[in-house]
Amino acid sequence: MKSPLRSDGKDGKSIRVPARKLTVLALMGALMYACQVVMSFVPNVHIVAMLIIVTGLLFGWEAFYSVILFIILEGITYGFGIWWFNYLYVWPVLVLIVCLLRKNDSVIFWAVVAAVHGLCFGALCAIPYFFIGGAGMAFSYWVAGIPFDIVHCISNFVVTLVLLKPLRTVIERYALQKAE
Repeated sequence: MKSPLRSDGKDGKSIRVPARKLTVLALMGALMYACQVVMSFVPNVHIVAMLIIVTGLLFGWEAFYSVILFIILEGITYGFGIWWFNYLYVWPVLVLIVCLLRKNDSVIFWAVVAAVHGLCFGALCAIPYFFIGGAGMAFSYWVAGIPFDIVHCISNFVVTLVLLKPLRTVIERYALQKAE
């Protein structure tokens, strides 16, 4: 069985994820988790979306490794409730969006993407409630969370606008430079 950390290169040979890159991806997942825990006292204000965007911009599809680590750590810490199953698709959707649009270099563009993701977060998380209790349950879950989604939207926009470029520069300069 082929390791998920290997992929076939253009010439058909297997390519391993370099140790340095794998370490940075693991650190990004751990950073997502740590920042979410540290900021958990303020509902829906965190830098996870911005960290996912940075990771996706720098590593492309390999950002999924960081997000999977983040999701697993969240489940281990807070339990594997319905909200955790939401995380299995809500955060990877952001990685997918980043990977599809990663040629865009505008900080404002990415701040808007983060804001829209924050605004849609509750609607995306309402999907399992549709299957559990029908449209009424999903709708009431979503509507009850709209004030939190608005906070999530605004905080994602501001955080991404302020931190995306400096963090990307630091990671490119120090974490991705070749060992000398």
